Amino acid sequence: MKPAGSETEFDVDPHALALHYRARVVDAHADTLLQVVRGRRHLGELSSEGHVDLPRLLAGGVDLQVFAVWVDPSHRGGEALLQVVRALTTFRRELVAEPRLQLVRSRSDLERVGQTPGRVCALLALEGAEALCGGTGAELDVLETLYVLGVRAAGLTWNGRNALADGVEEGDSGGGLTRAGRAVVRAMNRLGMIVDIAHLAPAGVRDVLELSAGPVIASHANCRALCDHPRNLTDAQILALAARGGVLGISFVPEFLRDSPPGAVHLEDVVAHIDHAVQLAGPEHVGLGSDFDGTAQTPVELPDVRFLPRLTEALLRRGYPEPAVEAILGGNFLRVFQQIL
Repeated sequence: MKPAGSETEFDVDPHALALHYRARVVDAHADTLLQVVRGRRHLGELSSEGHVDLPRLLAGGVDLQVFAVWVDPSHRGGEALLQVVRALTTFRRELVAEPRLQLVRSRSDLERVGQTPGRVCALLALEGAEALCGGTGAELDVLETLYVLGVRAAGLTWNGRNALADGVEEGDSGGGLTRAGRAVVRAMNRLGMIVDIAHLAPAGVRDVLELSAGPVIASHANCRALCDHPRNLTDAQILALAARGGVLGISFVPEFLRDSPPGAVHLEDVVAHIDHAVQLAGPEHVGLGSDFDGTAQTPVELPDVRFLPRLTEALLRRGYPEPAVEAILGGNFLRVFQQIL
């Protein structure tokens, strides 16, 4: 049965479609909120732009969407914090205006994910912690304030360097977490926040995995063995992530999937990265981190979030058992989120 509010028909096998809508589907990363902040659309209104809005999330069977609060890396301290507050205020307005959207703050909120037809849960995540980098030593106070405002996950960097760590563009520097970065990870553990290693340079990934008291995630990154892009993780990093109980969210960004023109990247390339990660670390450590609205192009068969059932069909066709498909679609991220929040 289709979820309430869906208006899209799919060219998907009925059995796969039923499994998809029965599963609790989690997407660990989308940049849609930035588009809302810029006034390009509202979450509750069906749009022809971009990849995600509430009607399309319902059509795609998504039960929990992680919305990134992206911070311009040229901003620091007060400027960056103002950017974050603006995004959180915008999201709050959308939440008040749209009863089909529910913010996840706690483990009890997670237990309601997928329980109410026609409702999508949302989790807020910092993509880059520049708002904590004011140079005043107050980064932990700011972190706790953002927690109070509803943020439940964070990546320490975007691609460049800040006061906490190096991003992937600084990967050759060998720099890991700074003293402030280590303090932030410890504080996130204490508060019950999800630590995200996406965008971190290799030394930072190593440091987070060694330091964090609980599992961490890579919200949107792929397998470097299949596509040699610095945003992807090596086999050793994936195994280390899995050893800590974490989950790798497979991204739909064409340049992270295959060294080909975007129009030549297909659904099967997404499945190939899932296959590699599963064979390496097991199906319990793989999930979805689309990066919808953070990329201009997507795999041909996945033009927006409505078409996620095609991925479920492809996994079944590849021979994945139904429990493994449900775990990859969302069960794995929910397990980790429940452990941390």
